[in-house]
Amino acid sequence: MSKTIICLFYSVLLLCCAPLNAAETFKTESVTKLAGVPWGLAQLDANTLIYTLRQGEAGVIDLKSGIAESISGLPDIEAVGQGGLMDVATAPGYQSGGWIYFTYSKLVNRKNATTLARAVLNGRKLERWEDLLVSHSGTSEAVHFGSRITFDDDGHVYFGVGDRGIRDSAQNTLNHAGTIMRLNLDGSVPKDNPFVNNNNYLPEIYSYGHRNPQGLHFDSKTNRLWEVEHGPRGGDEINLIGARKNYGWPVISFGKEYWGPISVGEGTKKAGMEQPVKVYIPSIAPGSLVVYNGNAFPGWQGDILVSALKLRHINRVEIDESGKAVAETRLLESLGERIRALLIGKEGYIYFSTDSGKVMRLVPDNS
Repeated sequence: MSKTIICLFYSVLLLCCAPLNAAETFKTESVTKLAGVPWGLAQLDANTLIYTLRQGEAGVIDLKSGIAESISGLPDIEAVGQGGLMDVATAPGYQSGGWIYFTYSKLVNRKNATTLARAVLNGRKLERWEDLLVSHSGTSEAVHFGSRITFDDDGHVYFGVGDRGIRDSAQNTLNHAGTIMRLNLDGSVPKDNPFVNNNNYLPEIYSYGHRNPQGLHFDSKTNRLWEVEHGPRGGDEINLIGARKNYGWPVISFGKEYWGPISVGEGTKKAGMEQPVKVYIPSIAPGSLVVYNGNAFPGWQGDILVSALKLRHINRVEIDESGKAVAETRLLESLGERIRALLIGKEGYIYFSTDSGKVMRLVPDNS
């Protein structure tokens, strides 16, 4: 064997074995225990989190003491099936007394519709509550409401709604089911939205063809909008979201029917429909998605974190400069918990909630 071939062999071996991002050591810490399913988490200041419970309650957590206190001022919330009080988020630059955004399921003409709202917190009471958009997604089905919230740096808020259990709705652009929507912070429609003045689309729609978005995050460092959604039996997807794009559901899918080993739709590819960045087979049942840009774990900068409900872990996905998924690591598998909400705290810690009511965080283990 020539020296050139030997050198090439060892170069390839080293490339295959070397981690793409530096290894990080971490430990889990308990923050508090809540009575319900904590669906959303956001940070109000260095010492305070706000949370939502799916059954229609909300509160704040003191990070020093771990004490949770309920807050009042919520509207009537139709907590049925997968619906209820869902996400909570604060816009970039939030300060005390600023707007806090929520998604929840609202009963409209005996049907449940995912709704984007906002309010201000005064002490332990929400005031000036206003529904910004009651989405045209109402059905009597109790599934696939979405719905996470994120913000870009240009004064826009995004949120997603699932197909509401009616598959073809995700390709019907005269309703909001199966879409990611983009609004101004006051709920008005941006003049540069992709389908403004197009009578075949509702003007709030940014992308469509989604089954059930469960994670949505705008990465300010790369100006990329990332989404994760539930597939059927297999076929959960991480998608890089673009304006006007059709993500295919239910025409294309990597999943199978629940009632048998039959593929959903027409296949996995079709002209004019986007391909996912990553597919999970079998399904992990994602709960949320964030891009890590904190300082506590510098080796994870730019990685995507996805919480898993079914396979019970946090999925760390390394993304290269072109936006491709190049490696995956599964964290906290031994915890055995359905992990739902994810939040990157101001100190760079990774906060998460479990369906058993726990709020926890990952912190560096320097021992």
